[in-house]
Amino acid sequence: MRLFFALWPPPATARALADWAKGVARVAGGKPVAAENIHLTLAFLGDADPGKAAAAAKEVRCEAFDLPIEVSEYWKHNQIVWAGPAQIPERLARLVEALQFELYRTGFILERRPFAAHVTLLRKARTPPTLPDLPPVQWPANEFVLVQSRSSSEGSYYASLKSFGLPRSQ
Repeated sequence: MRLFFALWPPPATARALADWAKGVARVAGGKPVAAENIHLTLAFLGDADPGKAAAAAKEVRCEAFDLPIEVSEYWKHNQIVWAGPAQIPERLARLVEALQFELYRTGFILERRPFAAHVTLLRKARTPPTLPDLPPVQWPANEFVLVQSRSSSEGSYYASLKSFGLPRSQ
């Protein structure tokens, strides 16, 4: 089972970002990510045991936060257009660090590159002349999700296996 942990946006946020990506695709080509697939990956596990992954995630203690979607960029090296925060919010950094620690402690081997808080919105794109302003969106991060990824000739499909709540501070 190909697994990863992610933050999932509310449906209205996903739709607004998907619509924005469709507009960018008109000038940059590429394939917009479907609204239901828009997410921010916290940790990619690859082929892994979901029970073991869920057991590690249950140990994570972090508070909820709002994820700002403030900037968009084109990454030429992998031909994607993405959006995300201008700087990684402190609570997001703590969540990623705590999740990675628990996964390592449970025996998972993760990528060694630094975490990049980005939401891929357009794949296989050409360099756009400019990127339009992002729509104003709200993305409350009240939980993170263990997700199974399935690939087919028509694209990737994601199935949420288990959610882990992030309590709001008082």
